[in-house]
Amino acid sequence: MFDIKSLLKRGIEKELLDVDDYIFMPESIKMMVDNGDLNCVLNSDGRVNIFYTKHGITDVRSAARKHAFTAFERELEHGIYDDVIEDLVKEVNAIIDGESKYFRNRVLPLSSPLEP
Repeated sequence: MFDIKSLLKRGIEKELLDVDDYIFMPESIKMMVDNGDLNCVLNSDGRVNIFYTKHGITDVRSAARKHAFTAFERELEHGIYDDVIEDLVKEVNAIIDGESKYFRNRVLPLSSPLEP
């Protein structure tokens, strides 16, 4: 047999924890990470966008809100999104360290077409 009380409790908890049903106060937390600008944004629909800019290169990742009843700043303090931030920083650094095989020693004017 199964426990009807725990089944109902789980159903109620699932409905309470459904992030799509809440409207959040937008927040933005900015800081410097690895000589670049990190901006963590909580949107009103519960999505978290994380922007990282370094040496003119900007990349962004999006994550779902993981703990709807916890303050956004507290989530960041406890490293809830650290994996996303680490991937983002690593990706931007890879772009900065990379070189083009086509445009290595050439600076193109903005309005001229490519020459062979």
